Amino acid sequence: MTLIPCRQNTVNIDSRGAYASASSEIDLAAIFRTLWRRRLLIIAVAGACALVGLALAFIVPPVYEVSTTLRPVELNQLDALNRSKIYTLPPSEALKRVGARLDSYDARLAFFRSRPDLIAAYRDEGQSTEQAFQEFNNTALTLAVADAKKADLLSEFVALKMRYEKTVDGAAVLNDFVDYAVERERLQLSRDMQIILANRLVEVNAKLDSALSEYRAGNEGRIARLEEDDAVKRAQLNDELKALRVQLKLQREARLAELDEAIAIATSLGLKKPSTPSRMAEETAGNGNIINTEVNGRPAPLYFMGTDVLLAERAALRKRTSDDFVEPRIGQIRKELILLSNNRSVEAIKSRGNDQAFLEGIEALRVERARLQAIDTKLQGLSLVSVDQRAVASNKPIKPRKGIWVGVGLIIGLLIGVVAVLMRAAMSNPPRQAQTLHVTATPSPVLPDELGRRNGVLVTDA
Repeated sequence: MTLIPCRQNTVNIDSRGAYASASSEIDLAAIFRTLWRRRLLIIAVAGACALVGLALAFIVPPVYEVSTTLRPVELNQLDALNRSKIYTLPPSEALKRVGARLDSYDARLAFFRSRPDLIAAYRDEGQSTEQAFQEFNNTALTLAVADAKKADLLSEFVALKMRYEKTVDGAAVLNDFVDYAVERERLQLSRDMQIILANRLVEVNAKLDSALSEYRAGNEGRIARLEEDDAVKRAQLNDELKALRVQLKLQREARLAELDEAIAIATSLGLKKPSTPSRMAEETAGNGNIINTEVNGRPAPLYFMGTDVLLAERAALRKRTSDDFVEPRIGQIRKELILLSNNRSVEAIKSRGNDQAFLEGIEALRVERARLQAIDTKLQGLSLVSVDQRAVASNKPIKPRKGIWVGVGLIIGLLIGVVAVLMRAAMSNPPRQAQTLHVTATPSPVLPDELGRRNGVLVTDA
């Protein structure tokens, strides 16, 4: 190993210079001086940006806003509807229904399709009607309602706002949309009433039909009972008539037998002419002065009638073909049978042309049906809401606000100017970092050049 004599040199490098020791006040002062020197440039940039903002404010299409307010109607406006007893609609509920209709997607789409001017204003080239409506629905219309926690009727309202450009008659469109929504709600209410009324009429008619069916069934039962009673009575009378005729026939035969016996007795006694026991006694006594007294306590026997009378009566009885005239009851029975041949009550019931006129206990149903049929379900002229404030066209747009645009442009211009000035100053005067080199002369080994350049520092002899 070869030893090379050298000198030891100590190198101390202090990176803290004048820049590191400079205070922040000096830096801020320098910045302020730089900005002050370039104030005209900053003002020029800010003014240019403000002019750009003003130009944009004039270029952007102005947007206007109109609004309308709806409130509940007076109670008397809905009195006729509520007194119909088929539909109850308080003013607050009517306002909610109209508000829901104004907020309805279907109602807005139908109104939009019915207005070609709106379609032309909101549809861009290549867009469909539904796409144009989406823009109209999302950006143009806004619905506001009262706080639900407030129960005061005076606080209830529905406010509808519309934003539009100058090419659209916003006030007319908003008023027409409110009228359209109110009319659609009235038509829906009319359809609801027609359905409810039809159901009520069906119910009342069903009750009337049920009563009519019950009445007809009762009539059929009544007719059957009447006819049955007539048939029974007729059969009883016929039976009585037959019995009477048999009785009369037997009485006639008994009379004939009695006459035959009496004729035989009268013939044996030689009685041809009617006689009495006393007369017969006179004939047997002769011419004596005898006075006979006859007491008729009982009828004389039949044979005293004499054969002439008895034979004549027997001949008459044998020639008789009917004994009906003998018994008055037979004539009565015939009269009753003739009366029973036609039951006028049954004929009257069967000949009724309008059974409903004879129904009992359905007066209330008839009155209810007449009342329901008299109800007007078209609801023409019905006021569902009160338009407290109709939309009026505004002359002042809500945006763009020129002052805001100019102010924003001015602020942006100031920022751009300040940043530009600072960047220019930084590029023209870059910060210089001073370094102090302290060298201590001490013996040190002599290093080769390549070792003396370690860490980028060249070390030489003092």
